[in-house]
Amino acid sequence: MTGTRARIGGLMVAIWLALPLAGPVRAANLQISPVMINLRAGQGATGITMQNMGEAPVYGQVRVFLWEQKDGDDVLTPTQDVVASPPIIQIAPKTSQIIRLVRRSEQLPVAELTYRILIDEIPKDENGPASGVDIRLRYSVPMFVLPADERAAPSLAWTVFKKDGFWMLRVRNSGTQRAQIGALELSNAAGKQFEIAAGLFGYVLAGKVREWRLPTSGDADLNGTLAVKANINSRPTSASTVAKVD
Repeated sequence: MTGTRARIGGLMVAIWLALPLAGPVRAANLQISPVMINLRAGQGATGITMQNMGEAPVYGQVRVFLWEQKDGDDVLTPTQDVVASPPIIQIAPKTSQIIRLVRRSEQLPVAELTYRILIDEIPKDENGPASGVDIRLRYSVPMFVLPADERAAPSLAWTVFKKDGFWMLRVRNSGTQRAQIGALELSNAAGKQFEIAAGLFGYVLAGKVREWRLPTSGDADLNGTLAVKANINSRPTSASTVAKVD
């Protein structure tokens, strides 16, 4: 998931750090680790390490958002459930800083709780003269508060349907853990394969529904029964669904 947002005096580029990688991710001169946070049941705090690999100071703002899914799409809402400290950062060249993330409630969730940690680079002087194109970065780190039951898992129902001339995919997760979908492939009854995503496709959060427009033509032969192959939370999974034309 990536996005861009135009702004006066420059360009902001959003980087959604969503891959389950063990190592850090680097963009421009800033290196962030980890790129995904799993807060275990009973664990009240964790941290993000930010390292400035460049020759100039990096200034930034850290905010925490509740991550939900409504009407088939992602919704981010500011929250105080998790507090980031410090919220404003200044990292000198060739140094690092730890952002501490503290969960305020000690209650163990029945279903997984989901957040996004947004880190925005901030120019030192917004009123200063602009020179060329000013590119600033936004990093989005997913944070999951794991449920008390260690057996928590996603439970998915897949639906392919047509809407306004486009093929759509709806995935319903009735489980208590998110489903990270990757390496997604559909096959029709004739055996024709449609590669939807070679890498990360997206998330369906616990107890939520997510919809996507498929990167296929409207006349793609996706009618009838379809076989679904995907990696769910990095594990190969197969299923079947029946395409519907609305």
